[in-house]
Amino acid sequence: MAKGLDVGTMNILSAQQDGSDTVFVQQRNSFVEIEYSDMAEQMLSRSEVLHIRKDDKVYVVGDDALNFANIFNKETRRPMKHGILSNDEQSAIPMMKLIIEQVVGEPAYPDEKLYFSSPADPIDSDLSTLYHQKTIESFLDDMGYDSEPINEGMSVIYSELADNNFTGLGISFGAGMTNVCLSYYAVPVMKFSVARGGDWVDEQAARATGTPVDKVTSIKEDDFELDFTTDVGGVEGALSIYYENLLDYVIENIVSEVDEEDVEEGLDVPVVVTGGTSSPSGFEDLFRDHLNEANIPFSISGVTHADEPLYSVARGGLVAARSDEDVDVEEEDADAAAAE
Repeated sequence: MAKGLDVGTMNILSAQQDGSDTVFVQQRNSFVEIEYSDMAEQMLSRSEVLHIRKDDKVYVVGDDALNFANIFNKETRRPMKHGILSNDEQSAIPMMKLIIEQVVGEPAYPDEKLYFSSPADPIDSDLSTLYHQKTIESFLDDMGYDSEPINEGMSVIYSELADNNFTGLGISFGAGMTNVCLSYYAVPVMKFSVARGGDWVDEQAARATGTPVDKVTSIKEDDFELDFTTDVGGVEGALSIYYENLLDYVIENIVSEVDEEDVEEGLDVPVVVTGGTSSPSGFEDLFRDHLNEANIPFSISGVTHADEPLYSVARGGLVAARSDEDVDVEEEDADAAAAE
């Protein structure tokens, strides 16, 4: 069957094929700690709330964490930060393991192919993604999958640019990072990440307006539009300012990396943007305007926004996994034919 998995700072999503449909399973990558009691654990189990007990604490995990955080007036915690496992959060690994198990489920058969997203090392930070990548791979292999990491930007290209022979510039605006990949016929020419994304926008807007970060995030996720008609002094005005700054920052680094990679001039490619941070209305137009003003040494044939930006990376992982699985089947058939 094969599966794709998007291991995101804000959300974890899986994708698998069911006939002609692609089925997605999603959980928010967060948890909240509450006091343990026998009654509380019984009620959580009966209500099928995703949770884990440790000593005298109960951790409510995933989508339900937000509801419990609001009820108990607590802040949610996240196992990941800046696109990778958080070294500030001692409970990161068991929480991630629980969420991933819920999202992907058991393999349909031993060594089922599963491609999971992994960010590129950021060019503006000394963060390393290796430990994160190997830990996720270990989770999945222990579950019985044959797992492979796939660069997050490349996953966007697999998802959105099949009609262009997997050639183009894919940009995933996530919560913890922004990942960029330039591909030519499914071969990565350039790939990198920057350690800025939706969380950075929220944190800067919160600092500028004196508003709690969770409140800023809620405003952003609740019909926020990048139309620059809101009061500059409010949260939405601050979000617009830092969104624009994020886009300029990403484009500046694309220009810099393209120069360093010595990409052939005259290349004409489409650009696709995706990721949860790209969801606000007006994002595509704003990005296109800023990209057109940049001095990029190759031609842009067009800028599009993925129809379902939250699902692109998981879908791209599924495309890669299914392709790999087909290759394995072909090799097995060839070996069997040769043996006859």
